[in-house]
Amino acid sequence: MGIKQELERKEKRTCLYDKHLSLGATMVSFGGFDMPLLYQNAGIAPEHYAVREKVGLFDVSHMGEVTVKGRDAERYVQLIFTNDVTGAPVGKIFYGMMCYEDGGTVDDLLVYKMGENDFFLVINAANIDKDWAWMQQNAEGFDIDLQNRSDYYGQIAVQGPESEHIVETVLGIPCKELLFYTCKTIGDVIISRTGYTGEDGFEIYASHDYIRECWDKLIAAGVQACGLGCRDTLRFEVGLPLYGDELSETITPIMAGLGVFVKLEKAEFIGKEALATQKAEGPAKKLVGIELADKAIPRHGYTVLNMEGEPIGEVTTGYHTLSSDKSVCMALIDSQYAKLDTEVQIQIRKKVFPGKVVKKQFYNKSYKK
Repeated sequence: MGIKQELERKEKRTCLYDKHLSLGATMVSFGGFDMPLLYQNAGIAPEHYAVREKVGLFDVSHMGEVTVKGRDAERYVQLIFTNDVTGAPVGKIFYGMMCYEDGGTVDDLLVYKMGENDFFLVINAANIDKDWAWMQQNAEGFDIDLQNRSDYYGQIAVQGPESEHIVETVLGIPCKELLFYTCKTIGDVIISRTGYTGEDGFEIYASHDYIRECWDKLIAAGVQACGLGCRDTLRFEVGLPLYGDELSETITPIMAGLGVFVKLEKAEFIGKEALATQKAEGPAKKLVGIELADKAIPRHGYTVLNMEGEPIGEVTTGYHTLSSDKSVCMALIDSQYAKLDTEVQIQIRKKVFPGKVVKKQFYNKSYKK
């Protein structure tokens, strides 16, 4: 067996793998999983616009899930998580980061409060093994039951302006009462309203069999299946980060402009001292948006230059956006150049293209508050 074949053989498959093949999906490796990039080779645009204008369906079963239960559950979550979950009502969801002592990002994640001593953590697929090891390492001395449930849960995301109607009528799941960043359980099913697209949307976590049933019902009802391609263009347009691009072991939440999710008033959490120092002194680099005057596309890793031609940073994600018809990117650059309207340049292959610093949000979000 060749190296390529061996690598392909080792890719994990979600519970919906055969469903993707039946729809003609182009499959790619992502986070150790064989995942759909797009369907029927029609390009990313139809899937992207389906979510912006109507509704789209995503397989996100590759994401990881960890449960934290027990007397010290809240105290443990407070230690490993940058946001503050103290005293939150059951059903509340928090976004934040787990950080190393030096402030670098272990992962960004969602924390669901399922009960008074019961939390549900949703982590990135590529980081499941690393995150789990890190969580176990920091669990010593806590009276908790910590379990990695990633292999049990399947997950789909129904996203777009019509998502509430579709979830209620096609799946028969009541969801109208859910506010943005809240969740509830119905039997063994967890449903939440967060979204990673900039549109209203719901996430459903359940057993593999139930998730497969939901997928079939939604596809039969004409809901557009959507792959990783448009998932990335959608989240990028509204300035949402992707771990590995806008956050990493060397990119802190402060550098990424996510300080609002770092609650320095908390008594203690891992990385607090380093992040407090960085916030007070100002980070050496900042994540910014850049808009090019040309239609050339800035890709991940391309060099950003000042007007004297000196390197000042790198592109983290870039596209010619479908919703605004502009060539834009997010880039991590030296902080002295991060002010809005600062003129910069981007090296794209053998040419240099002028641009300017703009806000990271290239499309207005349409969440239901």
